[in-house]
Amino acid sequence: MSSIDPPSDAVPLGPKEIVKSGLCIGCGACAAQIPGNAARMRLDRYGEFKPAAPSRRAESEMPGFAHICPFSPRSHDEDELAAERFPSAKHRDPLIGRFEAAYVGYVREQDFRAVGSSGGMASWMAAELLDRKLVDGVAHVVPVAVSDDRGDLFRYQISRTTGDVRGGAKSRYHPVELSAVLAEIKAWPGRYAIVGIPCFIKAVHLLRMQDSLLRERIVFTLGLFCGHMKSARFVESFAWQMGATMEAVESADYRLKDPRRPANWYTAQLRLKDGRTRSKDWWHLADGDWGAGFFQNSACNFCDDVTAETADISFGDAWVEPYSSDGRGTNVVVVRSPLLHGVISGAIAEGRLELTEVDSEFVVRTQAAGFRQRREGLSFRLSWPRLGVQPKKRVAPRCRGLPARRMLIYWMRARISAWSHRMFWLSRLLGTPRLYIRWARAVLALYQAITYSRGWLGAMVGAGRRDEDENG
Repeated sequence: MSSIDPPSDAVPLGPKEIVKSGLCIGCGACAAQIPGNAARMRLDRYGEFKPAAPSRRAESEMPGFAHICPFSPRSHDEDELAAERFPSAKHRDPLIGRFEAAYVGYVREQDFRAVGSSGGMASWMAAELLDRKLVDGVAHVVPVAVSDDRGDLFRYQISRTTGDVRGGAKSRYHPVELSAVLAEIKAWPGRYAIVGIPCFIKAVHLLRMQDSLLRERIVFTLGLFCGHMKSARFVESFAWQMGATMEAVESADYRLKDPRRPANWYTAQLRLKDGRTRSKDWWHLADGDWGAGFFQNSACNFCDDVTAETADISFGDAWVEPYSSDGRGTNVVVVRSPLLHGVISGAIAEGRLELTEVDSEFVVRTQAAGFRQRREGLSFRLSWPRLGVQPKKRVAPRCRGLPARRMLIYWMRARISAWSHRMFWLSRLLGTPRLYIRWARAVLALYQAITYSRGWLGAMVGAGRRDEDENG
């Protein structure tokens, strides 16, 4: 990948500038470049990972930071990375990028589908890489032990057995970072696969361009479709609304699977340290509407990759009928690596996978709301005045020609995202959870009145025909 020449630096650009500009996603790629870096990523007061105030010397030890940060305007974009990685791809699509084939379906063998949030394909692929000895380890997100010294609920781990991989199944809407696991990959020779959301996978490939050891050892990347990153306060809010405190929480399941209910009827469950459980459907939570953007990382406002376009293979939920009503879960899969395409094709022929090939239009339909937010919404947000580092994206700024209702929705999401962090922090400081919960219910009611065209407010902003799904 070193054949791509990095963009030139006009002025110094370091972690401080990215953080101040709201463009830090907390991936840990920058910290991974400093020896002994595992402790350098810290949760800030809003529950988001940030590099801990690096000194001038520490910043000088981050070689090429401007080229490894996934939100840096000087790093290569997804189109450039994908062109280098998949030059002979059979298909190209402006929304999902380059790919060999796309599928919808699920894993038939064992219990991959039953224990996963969706159709079980991500865990199956990771396990298959180990079984075929294509990798020696898989870096993925797993629940942590109660005794974990950082107090996190989840972290990256390298699994070297299929059993350990299966223990990391299910979606985690919680901040994690890569610095420690990248340090482990550097320390232990072998071939590795990394599972991650689009910006994390992009960061890994940017690092591989700068670091020959990572380029040699990270041989596969498995991407997860992404709506946005949540802060650690998301699950804490769930605990408040279920009558618990985070100190009492042992583990969290964001999407408790029930085959008797539609897949998009999310239920959150918390397991407490005393052995009891607390559960609540997302639509009964003050901040349970995903599309409203509660606790969203500000960098997500400037992301234009929904399907992990730089990953060798990526996985999402099939949010269209009849799949979204199937409580057992169904994946949509985009394959970019010819080698992994062969693995998938062989497993289909053997009856191990129940997958049907689909076109790019189908994939886009399954993630329609995300693409509206990441393309049309992004173009609108790029037109807003900003201080600090200016994002460089694959869509042009646009504020004219959009319906007033759509602009209001995008504006409200950005405000809810920003103020949910502040209101939760204030409620935490004052020890009054009710303050945040009442605020959240009020702004959610306003957002839904506009988004779903309810009542006089929806009519006022020219709602027209309702064509939005639950994520807007």
